[in-house]
Amino acid sequence: MHKTRQIAIILSDTLQSIGLQSLLTDYFPPVEVCWFPTFEAFNAAGCNDTFDYYFTSPETQVMNGDFFLPRRSKTIVLIDGAEGDGGISTTNHITVKASQEIIIEQLQLLLANDNSGNLSGDTNKDLSTRETDVLQLIVKGITNKEIADKLSISLNTVLTHRKNITAKLGIKTVSGLTFYAIMNGIISGDDIEL
Repeated sequence: MHKTRQIAIILSDTLQSIGLQSLLTDYFPPVEVCWFPTFEAFNAAGCNDTFDYYFTSPETQVMNGDFFLPRRSKTIVLIDGAEGDGGISTTNHITVKASQEIIIEQLQLLLANDNSGNLSGDTNKDLSTRETDVLQLIVKGITNKEIADKLSISLNTVLTHRKNITAKLGIKTVSGLTFYAIMNGIISGDDIEL
């Protein structure tokens, strides 16, 4: 017998919340889904640690990093990627503008790892110390030339590090790298200018 998964959806978008709830209950039973329009409403309910998963927007996740960072393996961020960006990466995200089939596939990958803890595992060990330094500067919005100057390396080396980071993590966008960095404790949400 399967354990009933407790899922919190913390989204202001009612239609998106209803759609996600429908997919979860139709394709991944047994689940109990609770919807909260704001993080404040979720907090006021007082059942913060009773959930197996937290689905939320990037903005809510970043603004409430103190809550989500310790629960990064249980937090799924809903991003507006194109369908071609589908598939799951180490950031525990669902691409909401993908087709229903891709979204279901992404949910299957996330929920199949139920007992394995953090989906990303120890992916930081895949990044070298220098790549982690470069990643921190990328997500702070610093240009390649400024990164090269700051780290006393050539522009070509910065570009190589960026290419390696993208290949290792499977993340191509700065926003995706930012979520990865926050979710894995490489950088705090306070260090990023919104």
